[in-house]
Amino acid sequence: MGFNCGIVGLPNVGKSTLFNALTATAQAEAANYPFCTIEPNTGRVAVPDTRLEELAAIASSVKVVPTYLEFVDIAGLVRGASKGEGLGNKFLSHIREVDAICHVLRCFDGGEVTHVEGSIDPIRDAEIVETELLLADLESMERRLETTEKRAKGGDKDARTLLAVLEPVVAVLREGQPARAAKIVEEQKNDFQQLQLITGKPVLYICNVDEESAVDGNQHTRAVAEMAAEIGAAAVIVSAEIESEVAQLEDLEERVEFLEGLGLSETGLSRVIRAGYELLDLITFFTCGPKETRAWTVAQGATAPKAAGRIHSDFQKGFIRAETIAYDDYLEFSGEQGAKDAGRMRQEGRDYITKDGDVMLFRFNV
Repeated sequence: MGFNCGIVGLPNVGKSTLFNALTATAQAEAANYPFCTIEPNTGRVAVPDTRLEELAAIASSVKVVPTYLEFVDIAGLVRGASKGEGLGNKFLSHIREVDAICHVLRCFDGGEVTHVEGSIDPIRDAEIVETELLLADLESMERRLETTEKRAKGGDKDARTLLAVLEPVVAVLREGQPARAAKIVEEQKNDFQQLQLITGKPVLYICNVDEESAVDGNQHTRAVAEMAAEIGAAAVIVSAEIESEVAQLEDLEERVEFLEGLGLSETGLSRVIRAGYELLDLITFFTCGPKETRAWTVAQGATAPKAAGRIHSDFQKGFIRAETIAYDDYLEFSGEQGAKDAGRMRQEGRDYITKDGDVMLFRFNV
C-alpha cells in the first residue's frame, strides 16, 4: 500500500463523482442530493510509475506489481456535523484512520447540481468543513485531557508524558486552529500520531473544475491555492467531468489523445498522487527479479531495515544488509549482474537511508 486518503467535502461538490472516476468503479452512487454516500466506500488505484516497466523488462519479470493508493469516500459533511447534524458525525471516525485528507471543493459556477450552501464559494466551504473537524477534535481531546490530568496528578508517568502533548493540542484547538498548528517536538510525534487527530492530518485540496478550467484553473482555484499556501497544505486542479470520461477509455493511446486534445499532459489521478506523495513526504523503492518487479512506498528518511519491514516484518527483525543499486545504474548496466560487475551494487547497513528509485535486495536471518 502506498497511502490512503479520505475524500471529504460538503454534499454536492462532486466527491462521489470524483471517487468513481479516480477508482474507475461505480461503487459510490453519485446523485444530485445530499448524503447519497451512505456507507464509506473504499477504492484502490495503482500508482503510475514508468520505472516499473523499465525495470521489469531488464529483469525479465513475469509479474509487475505497483504500489497502491487507497481512497475512502466519506459522506458529505454539513454545518453541525460535529454535533450530529446530517450523517457527517457517523463518519468522523473513518477520517481518523486515513493518512491524509483530500478535501474536494467545488470550483465551477453554473451547472444543474445545487450547492447545499446556495452559492459557490470554495473558501467558505473549506472553512465549514475545517470547523466541523476541529470541533470534533476539540470535544474528544477535552475529554481525554480531563482524564489524563487526573491520572497525572496520581503519579502516572505515562499520563504526564501524554499531558505534555495534549495541553498544546487543546490550546490551539480552543483558539480555532487545527491540531497540526500545535508545536510538537520530535520525541512527542509518536504520541501525537496516536491521538488520531483529524485536524492533525495533512490536507490536499482538490479543486473540482469544469472542462474549460482544467488546464489553467479559474478565480476559485487561485483563491484556494493562496489559502493552501498560507496553511501549509497542497492544492491540485481536477475536473471530475473529464476524469469520468477518461475512466471510460480502456485504450491507453486513446486516453493520451483525449487528454492532449484538452491541453492536458496527464490525468487528474496522476496529479493527485504526485501531490499526495509530496505532501506525505513519500518515496518509492523497488525489488526486482525473474518472478516479479514490485514497487514499495516508504516515508522519506526511512532506514534500510524499515524499508525491509514494508515487505515483511521478519526482514526487518533479522536484517543483515541491503544489496542496493540506484535506478539509473540498474538501467545503465542492464540489471543486477551488470551493476555488480561495474561496482555499482552497494552493501548497505542498518543506518542507510533509502533513496527514491533504489533497487534493493535484503539479506536477513531470523
